[in-house]
Amino acid sequence: MDITQTPQTPTPLRIAVVTGSTRPNRRSLLVAEWTRERAVQALGDRAAVTLVDIADFDLPLLDEPVAAAVGEYTRPHTVRWARTIDEFDGFVFTTPEYNHSMPAAVKNAIDYLFSEWNDKAAGFVSYGLDGGIRAVEHLRLTLAEVKVACVRSHVALRLSDDFDLTSMIEPGTVCPGPRAEAILDRMLDELVAWSSALATLRVGKQS
Repeated sequence: MDITQTPQTPTPLRIAVVTGSTRPNRRSLLVAEWTRERAVQALGDRAAVTLVDIADFDLPLLDEPVAAAVGEYTRPHTVRWARTIDEFDGFVFTTPEYNHSMPAAVKNAIDYLFSEWNDKAAGFVSYGLDGGIRAVEHLRLTLAEVKVACVRSHVALRLSDDFDLTSMIEPGTVCPGPRAEAILDRMLDELVAWSSALATLRVGKQS
């Protein structure tokens, strides 16, 4: 690399809104769609925002013969997943809370890869009876191990306040109030700042 040159951050950034559940009749996809729509409005030309649904990748329980850190992927579903994640600069995970933690599906999806997550940033939109905050605390620990920088602000949606539900067994509709929208906007600003900074680090390592 020519030290007289300054690496340029890609413009716009590429942000993925990642679903945290693959359960049939889930709310995760609804929350992800709300998040993506709000992010498109809030970020404008600062970022291209894409919804990435882990259910579309049909990832079985981790079946690679060697650890992800080795980088020798052998399964077609792993290669497809790796290529998708590698395209992005940052992520917003939309996750429910299952038994005081994250769903197994999103943990499994993270565990499949290593370098494709490295030196990127993540934010969170969680939901549940208590806002899904314990799922996010566990996600932060997992993502730190694959070198993802997690931003501070976190949107926690409560089923009783931020959803219109006629029955607990139906997904209902997402209808967060101004407070949740303001926190999401702040989180997105943090995500863009961190994603921009870390993009320059990745350029330096690739050169």
